[in-house]
Amino acid sequence: MKRVVVTGIGALTPIGNSIEAYLSGLQNGVSGANLITHFDATHFKTKFACEVKNFNIEDIVDRKEARKMDVFSHYATAASDEAVAMAKLPEQIEQLDRDRIGVIWASGIGGLGSLEKEIHDYALGGFIPRYNPFMIPKMIPDIAAGYISIKYGFRGINYATVSACASSTHAVMAAFDAIRVGRNDVIVCGGSEAAVIQAGMGGFNAMKALSTRNDDYLTASRPFDLDRDGFVLGEGAGGLVLEDLEHALRRGATIYAEVMGAGATADAHHITAPHPEGLGATNVMRMALADAGMTPDDIDYINVHGTSTPLGDIAEVKAIQQVFGEHAYKLNISSTKSMTGHLLGAAGAIEAIACILAIQHQFVPPTINHFTDDPGLDSALNFTFNQMQHREVKAALSNTFGFGGHNASVIFKAYEG
Repeated sequence: MKRVVVTGIGALTPIGNSIEAYLSGLQNGVSGANLITHFDATHFKTKFACEVKNFNIEDIVDRKEARKMDVFSHYATAASDEAVAMAKLPEQIEQLDRDRIGVIWASGIGGLGSLEKEIHDYALGGFIPRYNPFMIPKMIPDIAAGYISIKYGFRGINYATVSACASSTHAVMAAFDAIRVGRNDVIVCGGSEAAVIQAGMGGFNAMKALSTRNDDYLTASRPFDLDRDGFVLGEGAGGLVLEDLEHALRRGATIYAEVMGAGATADAHHITAPHPEGLGATNVMRMALADAGMTPDDIDYINVHGTSTPLGDIAEVKAIQQVFGEHAYKLNISSTKSMTGHLLGAAGAIEAIACILAIQHQFVPPTINHFTDDPGLDSALNFTFNQMQHREVKAALSNTFGFGGHNASVIFKAYEG
């Protein structure tokens, strides 16, 4: 099978609106949490989130076109533009076969904000059915992939992956698989989410999934801390350009990392709770390692799902100890959700990018907001608490797990010719 490499990355996150800014946020342990500005959260149990800041879609898309798009598509456009530009695809487009360039773009929720607005307007209008003609195109999760394809004329594979919080890792895995078997030469993949809206906050509050630490929101996302009380909702997008190695070399592309392997499993346990012993997580990491032809000792860094929920953090650590054994005490573990919050369907993409940046810059991003050790977790493990650590990172594994018991892992490695 063909080797697959990363030739472009793009990020729009609560801690930075570009790869350069995102890298700085990761290295400096920045918290992206703030009081909600997107709507009046006065009466909500949780009044804060990790919002994208200082972003204006009209800087990159015509105002008229922007109004036809949901915010999750705005975010997708920004991140994919950066990734595509970094890969230098636009300047070489006339020499490339666009029938062999595809897009696989994920979203766990899609245009929920557009749906919320239409239903609200319908109710205020005396239940007269006057819907926006763009409601359906704005809402459906696959539309972001369509927009990216249309903008650049990419006529290859094109669809969305939807698996809750594992969605964009599944998108990366799907792109990896399609390229290594020769279906496409290049695929833009990733995910975007814009769920910091009333329906998103209210729904997760009703599930008791969100932190309610309104008096200390900057430190509310506390993966592995004894006092963690739920995740902090985030928003944004991450994009990657994956490419057949030979194709990348022929066109002189810069290679940022190699995709080595991926795995996907199910917990088959509960619609929202993880398997208590981390069974699905154990299986998916073993599958990714086997797919990559690597051993546990080859991994230097694990970017964990680490949402800051009481059950999820413990189950994932149990899985890591099952898979990595004694090597678990030699590698670094960190949850970048402590900084970005949980971007739901976009989480896997921005965390995959964090792994690539760790390999490129030889550091491990921190798990910030740690104050009290949890006696249920092995304190001898290196959770990279509160400050980044410089170390050799040749290979990194990224985990994402979603409601419904969906598990996905992907492994990146420093490129060696």
